[in-house]
Amino acid sequence: MKILGIDPGTATTGWAVVEEVKKNPRLVACGCVNTSKLNSDAERLVEIGRDIGSLIKKYKPREAAVEDLFFFKNLKTAITVAQARGVILYEIKKNKLPLFAYTPLQVKQALTGYGRAEKKQIQIMVKNILKLKSVPKPDDAADAVAIAICHLNSRRMEHGAWSK
Repeated sequence: MKILGIDPGTATTGWAVVEEVKKNPRLVACGCVNTSKLNSDAERLVEIGRDIGSLIKKYKPREAAVEDLFFFKNLKTAITVAQARGVILYEIKKNKLPLFAYTPLQVKQALTGYGRAEKKQIQIMVKNILKLKSVPKPDDAADAVAIAICHLNSRRMEHGAWSK
């Protein structure tokens, strides 16, 4: 089963496709949707939506996992990230994918067993779980991989084992 993991953002949206193969997660692909600050907010949202739709068509995931919003330090940032997340959710549902959301705390807990783990610890766990030679880059892509792994772990806990 392929899972699309997404770390929403306006300037950079991280994405990853993780697939379970013989009961083990395997990284299929990851990257980022980068938008230009020279474009209007509306143009950036269209680009994010178009690119997420293209990724769904290309990789044909069975489910999608998206990071929940968790901060409110900067109202302007929170609003733009929420707008990007809205476009992402729209594309996922338009493509009829089951959608799951996880907070950063849940992702950290799923990968390290500790909800306050540092970003570096999460990245090391992503590398180890997927048996990669290095941590996926950039950080937003690595975060999306962690979200996809979190979802696979959640499915395993729910079903008692890796599903087929």
